[in-house]
Parts: sequence; structure tokens; C-alpha cells
Amino acid sequence: MGFFDKLKQGLTKTKTSFDEKINNVFANFRKVDEEFLDELEEILIMSDLGMDTSVKIIDNLRIRIKKEKLQDEEDVKRALREEMQKILDVTDINLKLNTKPSVILVVGVNGVGKTTSIGKMANRLSKEGKKVVVAAADTFRAAAVEQLEIWAKKAGAEIVKRAEGVDPASVVYDAIKITKQTNADILIVDTAGRLHNKKYLMDELNKIQKVINREMAECDREVLLVIDGTTGQNAIQQVKAFKEETDITGLVLTKLDGTAKGGVVIGIVESNKIPVKFIGVGEQIDDMEIFNSEDFVKAII
Repeated sequence: MGFFDKLKQGLTKTKTSFDEKINNVFANFRKVDEEFLDELEEILIMSDLGMDTSVKIIDNLRIRIKKEKLQDEEDVKRALREEMQKILDVTDINLKLNTKPSVILVVGVNGVGKTTSIGKMANRLSKEGKKVVVAAADTFRAAAVEQLEIWAKKAGAEIVKRAEGVDPASVVYDAIKITKQTNADILIVDTAGRLHNKKYLMDELNKIQKVINREMAECDREVLLVIDGTTGQNAIQQVKAFKEETDITGLVLTKLDGTAKGGVVIGIVESNKIPVKFIGVGEQIDDMEIFNSEDFVKAII
């Protein structure tokens, strides 16, 4: 199954929800007027895009309708898709991993699918011929290390782990040494994800970043925040919390196959100007793809 088919299948709930609401608006379609645009705006807000993002899309659509004299239902839908896509393409969506080695620091709260995402990313990069090392720096949860080890093995990646409770920054230091010694291409670093003790968590994250800055100063780096698509508007708050502490370069979206709230992706990107880099659309190790905005928008409308 190709990415678009997987995406369409994975976003079935979102598509059904979106299409049902949008089709209801278009079912009564007579002409493109303010009443029609107001109804469309309401649908976008109800579909978890958020108020500001929805207003922006409809404002831009209104301008295009006048300028391009759009009257046909399909033309209006196409323009709507294009306006959504413009938001998703607001910044560079390409992964910057051109140096050898490069590093991917993965952050996010517990339960969003961080460990699974790392396994899937490692698998994808390994299939591209990259040698991958994974650092199990969430040393506060024994289960996290065990789970990561299973995924790393499946992906054919080397894992660097230490005893439970060990200083996470020291695990990262060891992993960097092994990455260099084995001439690996990419180091992926897992981190703890407990926001209830935010200060302690963020202090640990800052220590890890200092080690990476010191030991891999010349290396390309991605800081990827993993977001659970099922949490809807709450995901936007998580992005804001992590943005305060670290320079996030991209988002990894998970569990979109289990939610009708896929529209929140557009709201998150618009609110934070951070691109989506990976998207998870299933449970299997191959179900992690580099994000394609055109396919995403087509899959939901």
C-alpha cells in the first residue's frame, strides 16, 4: 500500500467527519455568498482547526473567490484544499540530516507514542541505508527502555542503554561516543516525558542539549516533538510548553488513524509555524511516513 492509500485509510475517521460536515454545507449550495462562507468557517472550527486558523482560511478563500470568480462547487473545494496546504507548507518540511553523524532529539509527553515513533523512524532511516544508533535517555521508566529496545531490534538499530535512574545526559554522552566509534549516520535520542514535574523534566532536557551542543556542535540536528492526534486542541498547548524550552524543528504526528480530530494538524502548524515532518498512520513498523501536505489535505477533503 502506498503512502497516500495508507494515509487515506488512516485518516478515515477525520475524512468522514470533515466530508460529512462539508458535504452538508455543499448540499444546500446555491451560490458562494457570505452565508455559505460563514457555514464553512463554522465547520472548520468544529473540525478542530481552531478559531484563528479557520478565520484565516475563510478570509483567504473569500479573496480568491472574488479574484478568481469561483462559482463552481469543485473549484471552491479545490481552493479550500489549497489554502489548507499553504498553511502546512509555511516552513521548510525537509529533514535536515546531511552531516555524518546527524542527531534527532525526540521530545513529548508520556503516552503520545514517542517510543513507537522512534522505532518507526529508525526503521525508515535504516531502510534508506543509514546506520542508526538509539539512545534510551528516558531512564526514569524501565518499561520505556525495554519497549525502545524491542523497536530498535526490529529496526536493525543499535541501542545504548544504562541502568534505570542513571543521569540521562550521561546515556546521551555514551551514545554519542558509540555513534562516532561505529561511524553511524544518525543518533536518535529518546527523552523523558513527564510534564507534571515540568521544571525537573526541562532541566534534564537542557542538560541533554548541552551535551549534544558540546559533543556534536558541527552536526545537523532535528528536535522533533511527538504529538498524539487524538488529543485535539490540547496538542496545541503541548507544543507551546515545549517551545518555551527547546528549539523544535518539526512535529511527528501519531495515532491519526484513531481520531476524527486530524484537522488539528493545520491549527498546530498555523499557531506555531513548526512543520510536520513525520506522520504515523497505523500500528506496524512501516507505518511512519515523511509528511506530504498535498496528500494530507486530499485525504481529509
